[in-house]
Amino acid sequence: MSLFSKKEREKLYALRRELHKHPELSGDEKDTAGKIERFISEYKPDKIIKNIAGHGIAFIYGKDDASPVVMLRADLDALPIEESNTFAYRSVNKGIGHLCGHDGHMTILCGLSMYLHKNPLKKGRVILLFQPEEETGQGAAKVLEDPQFLKLKPDYVFALHNLPGFEKNSIILGKNIFASASKGIIIDLKGKSSHAAHPEQGNSPARLTAELILELENLPKEDGIFENFTLSTIIHARIGNIAFGTNPGKAELMATFRSYRNDDMDKLQKLAESIIEEKARQYNISSSIKYTEEFPATVNNKIAMDHLYDAAQKSGKPVIWIEKPFRWSEDFGNFTNSYKGALWGLGAGTGHPSLHNFNYDFPDEIIETGIEIFSGILNSIYNKYHKPETGSQIKHYNKL
Repeated sequence: MSLFSKKEREKLYALRRELHKHPELSGDEKDTAGKIERFISEYKPDKIIKNIAGHGIAFIYGKDDASPVVMLRADLDALPIEESNTFAYRSVNKGIGHLCGHDGHMTILCGLSMYLHKNPLKKGRVILLFQPEEETGQGAAKVLEDPQFLKLKPDYVFALHNLPGFEKNSIILGKNIFASASKGIIIDLKGKSSHAAHPEQGNSPARLTAELILELENLPKEDGIFENFTLSTIIHARIGNIAFGTNPGKAELMATFRSYRNDDMDKLQKLAESIIEEKARQYNISSSIKYTEEFPATVNNKIAMDHLYDAAQKSGKPVIWIEKPFRWSEDFGNFTNSYKGALWGLGAGTGHPSLHNFNYDFPDEIIETGIEIFSGILNSIYNKYHKPETGSQIKHYNKL
């Protein structure tokens, strides 16, 4: 049985395509937030909180003192990728595209505002949070530091991500860790330049850079150090400038670290820093390190998963349990580190273009399933599902 009329579904599809047509990059989501505000205001939220951690915006349903408080999150930002699709609602912003499906995630929460307007809460409070800067890994951390958000004090937090490669409208659940930790490392090396005819008069970081590339790539292969999957991927290297008469005096090296476990990420980082410092000292070259796009692992809380699993079962949709966490990262892990919460996947189709592909487009026909699962979570928490506060009803967990 559908949650919405044909007219309501068409309204949601039109919103999703409007958002797709006008994508904005991380930190620049002002117009996107405005579109969301105009849409949801029609469905009478009890409170609107603007400018959370930049252009973030939250819509509250329920009284200020009502509990428990459930936060549902969608992401506002798009990617710096040129879209190749040719349909009428393709991106009009050159070099920017909603090629990860955040337009669909936003539309699902907007649909939930329609649902809440038609089905007012009898207890509790719901926060619909539209978060900026997910793609850079900075948005969730900023939200968690924003005084406006800190006042909300959610008891539970939930989010979804659409997943190409899985049957449309299937529900993908993680047993413990859903998505990996990752961070980018940037290494600057400074030696001494000289004429290319006299390299002995300088101190080039070229050999050091080459050795570090091999050392960093091989770090995850160290025996007995890491508990589970780790990965180090070299993504960029530059030595000096294009000047054939010059022996270079500087270099830059970048890599992405990934791990299923946050403690393994800490080990990987410390080991890398030790190797870089030791090698640089060996070659008498100064080094500096900084990190960017830092995502913790998204670890699902077992009590939150009980409610999610309850909603998934009641929906009648196929439920798929992943055997291993996804290697990609999601900054929602910052929320699950701080509150009871869970991230889940919504199948976008087995033959669908992959996330971040230049021809990706969110499938409108899975929007209602996203709304159904979120509304089911709310029903489980507020009305139907009586859970113990210790342990879990789900027997599918593994330990990673």
